[in-house]
Amino acid sequence: MSILETIAQAVINCDEEQAPKLVEQALTEGLPAAQILNEGLLVGMTEVGRLFREGEYFVPEVLIAAEAMKASTELLKPHLAKDGVKPAATAVIGTVKGDLHDIGKNLVAIMLEGAGFGVVDLGVDVTPQKFVEACQQQPVHLVALSALLTTTMPMMEATIKALRDALPTPPVILVGGAPITDGFAKTIGASGYGRDAASGAELAKQMCLKKAS
Repeated sequence: MSILETIAQAVINCDEEQAPKLVEQALTEGLPAAQILNEGLLVGMTEVGRLFREGEYFVPEVLIAAEAMKASTELLKPHLAKDGVKPAATAVIGTVKGDLHDIGKNLVAIMLEGAGFGVVDLGVDVTPQKFVEACQQQPVHLVALSALLTTTMPMMEATIKALRDALPTPPVILVGGAPITDGFAKTIGASGYGRDAASGAELAKQMCLKKAS
């Protein structure tokens, strides 16, 4: 097994200690940081997403795997910056105004990072204007809106309208959360619907990464 395969396996195994050590080893051996990220860490996190999507992994495993990846990515950041490597696409994510739930939103952010996105997490109770401002500050390829309360679902439509009214070229807009359905997503004009965190990240990858590259 190559060092890159071993790094991927460490992430899949949720090994917070071993993954960063292997990344350090790979850097010492002279492997480019981008290769370590793309062929090691992201491969591992993609598999974690598949396992989660198919019900073999649950939220605790995903969170630990994400910590393993985060600790490893921190080691790569200076090298990636030095080499001028940037994320393939940028995503802005947040829970809409009036809703304070963040577990699902946090999982989606993890999965998006694992898919190769640079993620701007606006947190919870985010107004439509804050989403607009985040998209005006830099090129954004994806906006991901989360809601867990039926009472905050209309705020998704208001946010989508605000983004489409304010931005000459609106990004892909995905919605998700326990009460959300594919039918509702279509009704409010969303670009797509994520049934769960892993499915949402997979859809984001299909809709955004080819366009961004």
